[in-house]
Amino acid sequence: MSRLADLAELVRAPAALSVPGDVLAGAAAAGTLDRRTPALAGASVLLYWAGMAGNDWADRRLDAVERPERPIPSGRVRPAAALGLAAGLTAAGVALATAAGGRRAAAVAVPLAAAIWGYDLLAKDTAAGPAVMAACRGLDVLLGASPGPGGSGRGTGSGRSRRSGRSVARTAGRAVPAGRGLLRAVPAALTVAAHTWTVTALSRREVSGADRRLPQATLAGTALVAATALGRADPVPMALAAGYATRYGGAQARVLADPSPPRVRAAVGAGITGLPALQGALTARAGARLLGLAVAAAAPLGRRLARLISPT
Repeated sequence: MSRLADLAELVRAPAALSVPGDVLAGAAAAGTLDRRTPALAGASVLLYWAGMAGNDWADRRLDAVERPERPIPSGRVRPAAALGLAAGLTAAGVALATAAGGRRAAAVAVPLAAAIWGYDLLAKDTAAGPAVMAACRGLDVLLGASPGPGGSGRGTGSGRSRRSGRSVARTAGRAVPAGRGLLRAVPAALTVAAHTWTVTALSRREVSGADRRLPQATLAGTALVAATALGRADPVPMALAAGYATRYGGAQARVLADPSPPRVRAAVGAGITGLPALQGALTARAGARLLGLAVAAAAPLGRRLARLISPT
């Protein structure tokens, strides 16, 4: 029977700190931050862990050659157990999203789960791999925006238009029709998706190393991503976006100087553990500054935990 520590390594448990910020950034952008948001963030974590377990199950033969220390090739987790865990976490994630956000959330969670399995089983080793993984993260952001208006909290509420009776969400004193909430989150989703493309493209060269064209492309992408996360003369998103660009960009600059496998793996790790800073910038840009700072605080914690369990 697998130990809990082995299963935690299988699903890259600490890397899940990079996941709730997707949902929070989407909810902040859409104006739907309320009591359902934590449950949707939990569903997102379950789906992320499912993807990690499914990834290692799909790669078990390759890992036996390239990474024999991983839980499945080392014999610490049986392949059937990994596959069953991936399936169970997927079902639990979709069920939790549906319970929290109803049909609107299910309409995003189901395609998200399908994209995760599609990446693990079909797209990962193809040219479409980075784009499919980017779609997974973009859908994760939209999951936070999916429920539409509902419960209320400070600074974010919901209700019905007195004139039309239509359901609306309220953000910063303005009513937002439910149908527009998802559209408002699309820019944040595209920003996180673009970041994910850079990390995934680099991750495909963790074992073999990269030529200098790859870090040149991903570094340019990171600069663009950071620029899109900036707020208008707002110091909080500006500071968080700058921190994200400095750490992740610096790691990629080192790959540019020395594109060896260890440098590539370090850059991938920086991209994963640095994502909360980007998510925090997007959340703060939407007006939830304190929440954005709280999201970004997961970045240093993730870096510490990454020393115990590799996020890649």
